[in-house]
Amino acid sequence: MSRTALLVLADGRFPAGGHAHSGGAEAAVKAGRITGAASLEGFCRGRLHTAGLVAASLAAAAVLGADAGELDAAADARTPSPALRVAARRLGRQLTRAARATWPSDELDAMARRFPKGAHQPVVLGLVARAAGLEPVDAAHCAAYESVSGPASATVRLLSLDPFDATGVLARLAPEVDRVADRAVEAARRVLDEGVDALPAGSAPLLEIGAEIHAAWPVRLFAS
Repeated sequence: MSRTALLVLADGRFPAGGHAHSGGAEAAVKAGRITGAASLEGFCRGRLHTAGLVAASLAAAAVLGADAGELDAAADARTPSPALRVAARRLGRQLTRAARATWPSDELDAMARRFPKGAHQPVVLGLVARAAGLEPVDAAHCAAYESVSGPASATVRLLSLDPFDATGVLARLAPEVDRVADRAVEAARRVLDEGVDALPAGSAPLLEIGAEIHAAWPVRLFAS
């Protein structure tokens, strides 16, 4: 396994489209739920233990070889918001394009043909991790970290928050990110014996509601 491959995949500069999405932070800022570093930390913590855990579990299960179609359907079932489903598939399509250029593989080519409009991003992330020679826990870490780093980065732009404060939030959440990644791998291993119902289904209603409100805005800084 190449640790450098993990760094490349987890790097925010990897051209997978994540920079254009706020992970719900833009709607939360406008609603007054994020006003500074303290409330950003609370928002990220909640996102990590709900949507982040689900995404990390899907990614780890994909690395382990669970059927991508079943995982994609499970992701749909765990994403009530149509706006978030659209965003997840767009991100999946962009990640597929970037990964096929970076780690060419027959499996990624087959996935692109199977999901011409894009599979859910965490499912793609897991297949990309496989192509890069990574382990389930690596994919889980990438997904869990993305669930908090995206909102933190977006909030710097949305509130002109000090980047040092945003980075401090991520550092304080690091032990929880590790624990979520470990839980995700445990769930993913159960999928192989029990099916996709073994995946967690953490609910984040405010994220879902905020996504639908955000999608209706005529002007916004982020795509989601």
